[in-house]
Amino acid sequence: MKRAIYPGTFDPVTNGHLDIIKRACNIFDEVVVAVAENAEKKPMFEMQQRIDMARLATKEYANVSVVGFNTLLVDLCDKLDANIIVRGLRAVSDFEYELQMGYAHASLRQELETIHLMPSLKNAFISSSIVRAILRYDGKIDHLVPIEVSEMIKRGS
Repeated sequence: MKRAIYPGTFDPVTNGHLDIIKRACNIFDEVVVAVAENAEKKPMFEMQQRIDMARLATKEYANVSVVGFNTLLVDLCDKLDANIIVRGLRAVSDFEYELQMGYAHASLRQELETIHLMPSLKNAFISSSIVRAILRYDGKIDHLVPIEVSEMIKRGS
């Protein structure tokens, strides 16, 4: 069985994230969406809220599970017996960072493979940062995040 981990802060989960998750589901037997605590990024949403958002957004995918973590990603991979990391690439600007992270993970655990997937063109511009910026000014985000996530944010939960 091929288990892949799709890690991120998911602050909040966007249609771009969901696009990558759907693509990964077509490639791997199981996809674990791993929500990082990542206090350095000063997330807008609490970790449990981000986990709940990811679970709501992926509820229709039988081969997706969601976990939270606050360890090294390689340690989570060991714990979940996974050796594939899925990452999304939106633009060339993402590539340098993702390349460094892939090499860092492989230096810690040689068996780890990092697979990069591109979102569809309609989702390529979406980032959690953009969504958070729009939210700060009470802007409309329904076209940027899954409807379940938008409703959860509107409820304030």
